[in-house]
This record gives sequence, structure tokens and C-alpha cells, in this order.
Amino acid sequence: MVWGMRLRMILLVAVMALTAACGGAEPDTSAAAADDGPPKPVALWGAEGGFVTATMNVLRPPRVVLYDDGLVVVDASRQLTLTDAEAGEVVARMETDLTGQPPTAEPKPGAPSVSDVPDTVLGVRGKDGKMLEVRVPALEQLADFYPKGLVDAKKLMEGLATRAAEEGAAYVAGRVRIVAEGAPSAEGTPSPWPVGVPEPPGAVDPVWQEDVEGAAVDAITKAVPAGQEYGRSLFTTGSGTVVVLSWRYLLPHE
Repeated sequence: MVWGMRLRMILLVAVMALTAACGGAEPDTSAAAADDGPPKPVALWGAEGGFVTATMNVLRPPRVVLYDDGLVVVDASRQLTLTDAEAGEVVARMETDLTGQPPTAEPKPGAPSVSDVPDTVLGVRGKDGKMLEVRVPALEQLADFYPKGLVDAKKLMEGLATRAAEEGAAYVAGRVRIVAEGAPSAEGTPSPWPVGVPEPPGAVDPVWQEDVEGAAVDAITKAVPAGQEYGRSLFTTGSGTVVVLSWRYLLPHE
């Protein structure tokens, strides 16, 4: 019940902010109602594709997610909580910036060719409860060739990331995603597979993944201390396969 009430409140505040900015009439808030349940993303900034490793492709979390209870999670490693008013303003601004954009944006004519970089993904949950997402190829490199709204939306999310780094706390969760990537030629001495952690049943090509909770979370976080982004280390499975073992905390909606 709490999550649904917070989502309705955030969307209502966003609707009121948009209405006030536009000088419109009283908003119809009936579409803002949401089903009760786990926290739902109401705004996000992430990345997809690009030239990354198989492990990164599986583990990469959204850069920033704002949830309907005001929680902001950055890189699945930092968190802070916004007030309803702050969250509502973020949603309203994101909706203004993204409304009317195509699912995949295209740069203006004359933009240089850019390859091997990820697409930026920007999203906001609208008054109808549906998530509007826009994918923007090479936004960072081609910012001058895209509508200002897309650049502004990314800057808004960047501001939340900076705030979480400066004011927030470490993000932890009771659920973890682990990924093993085959590394037969890796240098170093592999450790035995951590006790209590599920392991690949055989060869790994290119990656094996598993979401775990409970005692397995304790075991993996102790065996592979978290690094700057997520933990990683060299291990040998029970079948003798040498792998790089990585993990990160799962987000509330995952």
C-alpha cells in the first residue's frame, strides 16, 4: 500500500508541477493511480550496447533510477532518498523533456559517425502509469546534434548521481546477481569456488549468471569484496573451469 500511495503522490506532484508551469486547468489525476506492490521506477538514466565485455553487458545496471518511494539508486552502489516534492519535480521535468521524442532519437544531419559507444537510455513514468523510454545513440559525443530536452534530461539525472556521491550512502540489497566469465588464460592463481554460492554446471561460454539471495549473498560478498563498481576475482569451479567471478547488488525492481 505504501509504494502505491507514494507513486500516486509523486505522479500527482509531477502533474501539478507541469500544470502550474503551463498555466493549465486542474489536472485529471485518475491516470496517475498505480497498483500496489514493489517499488517502481519513475525516472531513469542508463546505457545499452557499445563495445563492452560480456560480463559488463550482463551486469551493467542503470546509471540512475528514481523509484516511486523517492529512493534514488546510482550504479547499484550509492543511494539517497528524495522528498515527494523533489521526486515530483524530477518526474515533471523528465516528462517535459521526453514527451514527443521517438523511441530511438536520431541526430541532426551533419553529425559525425560514432561507433562502439553505448546508447543513452532516458525514461520517465507518465501520468498513465506507463514508462516512456528514449534511446539516444552517442548522446555524450553528439550532444549538439540532439534536441535540448534530451541533453537536459541527462543533465538532470547526472545531478542526482553527483548528489548521491556527495550526500548519499552505500547501496546494499538482499539479492545479488553473480556472473562467471570463462578465463582459461587469465594470469594469477584461482581460488576455490566459494562455499554456499551456486556455480556453473560445466564450461562457461561466454558467461553464466545467477541471481541469489539469503546465505549465498553473504558468501559471495565475503569471497569477492566489492570494488569500485562491483566485485570480481579469479576462481576455479568444481568442474575445473577457471572463471572471473563478478557480482553486483540487484535493484528493487529487478
